[in-house]
Amino acid sequence: MKIEKNKVVSLSYVLSVDNDVVETVTAEKPMNFITGTGYLLPKFEDNLLDKKTGDAFEFVLNASDAYGEVLPEAIVELPKNLFEVDGVIEPDLLVAGNVLPMSDSDGNRLNGSIDEVRDTTVIMNFNHPLAGEALHFKGTVLTVRDATPDELLYGLYGERAQSCGGSCNAPDCSECH
Repeated sequence: MKIEKNKVVSLSYVLSVDNDVVETVTAEKPMNFITGTGYLLPKFEDNLLDKKTGDAFEFVLNASDAYGEVLPEAIVELPKNLFEVDGVIEPDLLVAGNVLPMSDSDGNRLNGSIDEVRDTTVIMNFNHPLAGEALHFKGTVLTVRDATPDELLYGLYGERAQSCGGSCNAPDCSECH
């Protein structure tokens, strides 16, 4: 069976950036996903189309096809007092390299990495950690199978919401999606 839309695919791979291994996914703990559901980088899936169980793969995603270029406007200087809780900053919180959950002015949650801690400010980087990088994938297709109707509706791990939150008027949200 070939990889195409709505197939459950299991992979092992090594992800490298500039010849440094960033991630290793083993056959014992593979990455499993349903193709065409929008959970992975589109070009990642495109490079796997038509592969079958046992096929090896190797490809590079340029930054523009992966996590984009580094956006200077996503690196911001914030006052240290934003990190206070009851007037105190938790020890070891503001350390270069720490990743903190934050919210923007619209309440959207995003993770920011601390680039630098200054006397009264903190430089936070909200770019994806792999922004600006070419990603080299090398791996093996372990299995390919049809997704079940429930998997297509709810995801492999129930990650898709079972309700649209009232944003549609249909009695069954599956009619909206």
